[in-house]
Amino acid sequence: MVAGRNSIGTAGPAWWRTGTPLIWLNALAIAVSLCAVVGLVGLLAVKGLAYFWPSNVVEFEYGEPARGELVIGEIANREIAEVYANDSDAPNMVERWLIKTGNRREHAPDFRWVNREAVSDLRRPRDLVVLQRTEWGNAYGRLTGLREGDAMVAQGADVWPLLQERLLRAESIRSHIKAIESRQIGSINHDLERLRLERRRIELAGGEVPFDLALKERELNSRYHTLEARLRQLEVELGRDSVELEIMSGSLVAVPLGELLRVWRPNSMSLWQKLAHYFRGLGRFLTEDPREANTEGGVFPAIFGTVMMVLLMSVVVTPLGVVAAVYLREYSRQGPLVRVTRIAVNNLAGVPSIVYGVFGLGFFVYLIGGGIDDLFFAEAKPAPTFGTPGLMWASLTLALLTLPVVIVATEEGLTRIPRAIREGSLALGATKAETLFRVVLPIASPSILTGVILAIARAAGEVAPLMLVGVVKLAPSLPVDGNFPYVHLERKFMHLGFHIYDVGFQSPNVEAARPLVFATALLLVLIIVALNITAILLRNKLEQRFGSNELE
Repeated sequence: MVAGRNSIGTAGPAWWRTGTPLIWLNALAIAVSLCAVVGLVGLLAVKGLAYFWPSNVVEFEYGEPARGELVIGEIANREIAEVYANDSDAPNMVERWLIKTGNRREHAPDFRWVNREAVSDLRRPRDLVVLQRTEWGNAYGRLTGLREGDAMVAQGADVWPLLQERLLRAESIRSHIKAIESRQIGSINHDLERLRLERRRIELAGGEVPFDLALKERELNSRYHTLEARLRQLEVELGRDSVELEIMSGSLVAVPLGELLRVWRPNSMSLWQKLAHYFRGLGRFLTEDPREANTEGGVFPAIFGTVMMVLLMSVVVTPLGVVAAVYLREYSRQGPLVRVTRIAVNNLAGVPSIVYGVFGLGFFVYLIGGGIDDLFFAEAKPAPTFGTPGLMWASLTLALLTLPVVIVATEEGLTRIPRAIREGSLALGATKAETLFRVVLPIASPSILTGVILAIARAAGEVAPLMLVGVVKLAPSLPVDGNFPYVHLERKFMHLGFHIYDVGFQSPNVEAARPLVFATALLLVLIIVALNITAILLRNKLEQRFGSNELE
C-alpha cells in the first residue's frame, strides 16, 4: 500500500512536468474562444438578417371586447414581462408583443407594446399591404384607390395590378432624376466651382480675368438652368399619381407614388416570393444610400469608405513599418538607443486610439493640411480644402496607430532568418542591398503580411480616432467620382463602425434602428474577415514560395 501511494505521488508531478495540462488548457481556451466567436457571429446573423424577411402583417382587436382598438402591423418582438398590480406586491408574468404599426406620419410612434391577454380576434388578411416610403418609414393598411392627378383610375381589387405598373414608371422617373442630380448637375457644379477658384486665383495675383472664362461660366449656367427646368418637369410627373390607403384608425391616407419605393402583400406571398423579396432587400441594403437619419436604406457609402480607408492605410503603413524594422534589425548598431527605440515602439501599441485621433487632428489636419491650403489653395480660403478632416488624414492617422504592429511582426520575421543565409549571399558576391531585397525580405514576407493582417483587423474596427479626422454621419458624395482628379482624398467619408455607433446610440427611432445595428455589425465583421482571408492567402503563397525552399 505504501509503494502504491509513492508511485501515485511521483506520477502526478511527472505528468505535470510533461506540459500536458498546459496543452489541454490551451486547447480549452481556443475552444471557448471559437465558441464565443461563433456565438457572436450567429447572434449578429440571426438578429440582422431577419430584418430583410417580409414578415406577415397581423390585424387584431386590442382592449375590451366590442370596444377594442383595431391594430395593424408586424410582430417585431415577443417577451415575458413583470407587471405589478395596484393591490399586490407580487408581480404577474405577462406576455407582451412589440408591434410595428408604421404610419409614423399619421400616428407616431410607429412601435407600440401590447399585452397578449388583451389581444382578440387575431387574423392575417391577405389584402393587407406594406408600403415602403422614402420618408416616415413603412405604412400598413388596405388599398382603396389609385388616382392620376385628381381622377380616380382604379378602386378595390383593380388597384393592385395597376399599382405595379405605375410603380415601375415612378421608379424610372426617380432614377432619371437621380442621374441628372448626381451626374450632370454635379459635374456642372464641379466645373463652376473650378472656374470660380480660377477666377479668384487670377484676382489674387492682380491679373485680368480672361473673357473665355466668363464665357464658360455663362455656358455652364445656361446648361444648369436647362437641367433645373427638366428636373422640375420630372418632379411634376413623379407626383402625378397617388394611392389611397385605409390605415388602422379607419382614415384614408393619400401616398404619392413619388414617395413609394416598394409595395408588397406579405400575407399572400408564397415561400419563393418571400425568398426573392428577401434577397432583393439584402441587395438593396448593400447598394443603396441610407435614409431617414440612417435608420432606413442601405450602407453602400459606409462600405466604400471603410474598404477604401483600410486599403489606403495598408499602402501607407506597410512600407513605413518594413523600412523601420529593416533599419532596426539590419543596419542600426545594437545598443542602448536601439533598445530604447524598441521599447518606445512597443509602448506605442498600447496608446489609446483617441490619442492618435487628437494627434492626427492637430498635426495632419491643422498643421499639414492648413499648410497645404496656404501654399496651393489660397484662392479657396477661408473654406479649407485639405485643412479639414478627410479620408487621407484618417488613413494616415490609422497608419500611425497600426505602425507598431507591422514593425514588431516584421522584425520578428527578420530575426528568425538564419545568419548563414545572409553570409552565404554576401560570400557569393551580392551586395548588402541585393541580399536584403532578393533574399532577406522575400523570406520575411510572410511575417510582414502577418503584421499587415493584424493592422487591418485593428484599423477596420476603430471608431474613436475617425470621429476627429474625417468620418461623418452622412457624406454628401463618395471620395471617388467622375470629376477630375477622380479620387478626392480630401473629402469626408462614412465608416461602418461609426455607422453602427450612430444608428445604435444617436438614432431618434431606437426600435427601427436596432435590426440595422445587427446587420451592419455583421457586415463589418464579414468585411474584416474577407480582408484578412485575402492577406492570409497571399501570405500562404509566399510561405510556399520562399519559406521552405530558402530555409532548407
